[in-house]
Amino acid sequence: MQNRNRLVEQLKSVPADPGVYIYRDSDGRVIYVGKAKSLRIRMRSYFNNGDHSPKTEALIKRIADFEFYVTSTEIEALVLESNLIKKYRPAFNISYRDDKSYPYIAITWQDDYPRVIITREHHRRNTKYYGPYTSVQAVRETFDTLRRIFPFRTCKRSKPGKPTGSPCLNYHIKRCLGPCIRAVSKGEYRAMIEKVEMFLEGNPKPVINQLEAKMNEAAAKLEFEHAARDRDRLEAARLVLQKQKIVSEAGEDFDILGLSVDGAIGCVNLSVVRDGKLIGSKNFILDLLDRGESNGDILSAFIKQSYINSTSIPPQLLLPAEIEDGRLVEELLSSLRGTKVSLKVPQRGNKRELLAMAAANAQYALNMSIVKHSWEKKTSARVLDALAADLGLLNQPKRIECFDISTIYGRNSVGSMVVFKDGHPSKDDYRKFKITYVEGMNDFAMMGEVITRRLEHQKANLDPSFSDRPDLIVVDGGKPQLSAAVSALQAAGSSDIPVFGLAKKEEEIYVPGLSKPIRLDRDSESLKLMQRIRDEAHRFAITYHRRLRGKAMVESTLDKIPGVGDGRKKLLLKQFGSPSAIADASLEELKTVPTLPDIIAERVYRHFHQSGGLN
Repeated sequence: MQNRNRLVEQLKSVPADPGVYIYRDSDGRVIYVGKAKSLRIRMRSYFNNGDHSPKTEALIKRIADFEFYVTSTEIEALVLESNLIKKYRPAFNISYRDDKSYPYIAITWQDDYPRVIITREHHRRNTKYYGPYTSVQAVRETFDTLRRIFPFRTCKRSKPGKPTGSPCLNYHIKRCLGPCIRAVSKGEYRAMIEKVEMFLEGNPKPVINQLEAKMNEAAAKLEFEHAARDRDRLEAARLVLQKQKIVSEAGEDFDILGLSVDGAIGCVNLSVVRDGKLIGSKNFILDLLDRGESNGDILSAFIKQSYINSTSIPPQLLLPAEIEDGRLVEELLSSLRGTKVSLKVPQRGNKRELLAMAAANAQYALNMSIVKHSWEKKTSARVLDALAADLGLLNQPKRIECFDISTIYGRNSVGSMVVFKDGHPSKDDYRKFKITYVEGMNDFAMMGEVITRRLEHQKANLDPSFSDRPDLIVVDGGKPQLSAAVSALQAAGSSDIPVFGLAKKEEEIYVPGLSKPIRLDRDSESLKLMQRIRDEAHRFAITYHRRLRGKAMVESTLDKIPGVGDGRKKLLLKQFGSPSAIADASLEELKTVPTLPDIIAERVYRHFHQSGGLN
């Protein structure tokens, strides 16, 4: 009651402006993020006596503190709310499991000879992105189809070709036009990439017509090799067209959202129609926590999380139910698209039938997910029970953390922490550590430093990933690494956390207080889980170490360029984001760096592109 009175008193200072509010629990964790046209009215409604939904009642009981951010408009509040939900993943907000890092197909228009690539980032300037795709397999199938139709280059640098100057195998087998040896003009090459762009935007018919004309022309000239190549490309393009079911004779563009809910789990099926053809369908599994959200609430949360950062917003979304803030969402999506976007709930006709189809697909996917997750839950429980028995633990280790060190002669040393929850990787909770206090070759002391810092982060309660205590700690290594971990736990007053070492060579498990390691059967599920966690920690550490090494190499080579000191290195890194991006930058891009003289930009470009750079 005292806490409630304090919150009510604090609410008196909340303004009536639009904005976003954040509720935290007694441990400081963000448990809910919401937006409001009037912060004062909306936030006070939680503490007024009256009927609340079960979800709201459960939320109110856990609110220990709040904060808020005033915005100029409701649109700004909507965007901020979406970003904060993605950042904190609050327990009382609807979230969908697949909200990770989706693959995109991108065209690098900033290059003289643009590349078509698969990527998971979507923020580079002058690069056009298509997606996101929910399946790596789907994006690779699309990419492979494009490669069969269009002979674009696949070399990774912004400048085409190899350092040797000779063309690669793709040129010799007619899978690349050879821009590296100027076998194709810049205009011709970019015209081909424009056709790739048209194809990715769901309009392959002009490409098919042109390929057919080229094939017939080559056959008429008795150029049968060229005709055969065009025939193969035509077949690949027609295969895509055959997969596209015509659902709108008017040639409209729209997305269809089908919804199915079963207690604490739901599914949205997103079916994509472009130029009147059904070109794709994706399923998104939702965690609803069984707190009584309406279909409108679920759809609203899904649209905000899916479309705000999307590169492809259609002019119309077909929904199975109205959403409360529909006008606001329409306004936001319209501003992002640049033309009007409307949300429709069809009541009859062809579009109503399409909604029924999407709902059926969502139901099928939901049924499969329930079966799959039920099986996975039982399997995980069995494996964790076995691991607890093999290691002598009192309870299942629901949260397992594993630590590894990566270093070469004590340089660019790093540590990694990976987290498995219920037997599965929780990648949002992975963390990297740059070794700060230990110098030289002493990876045992480095292990102690990393675990010490991890426990200090938990006490500081600044990062949600460190707020939960581990049920089990695994270190990559034998006795020395284990001893360092034990010392760190004792110094932090956390010696009650079980800790074990897993050595690679013989896959032996080292236990504190035992002189000899224990060996589990090589086929045991317990050992396989520990190996998987250990290998993931090693992969995560070595990836970070390589990145730092590469960054150090580029930064050290920048020091060799006359006129590039610490200040200009910072300017370049701020503009391009990473050392490798500086090495790949074109001269025109380098000249856009604020306050960087053109003569310095030319020196940097020549250093990487004419003198061999890092090679």
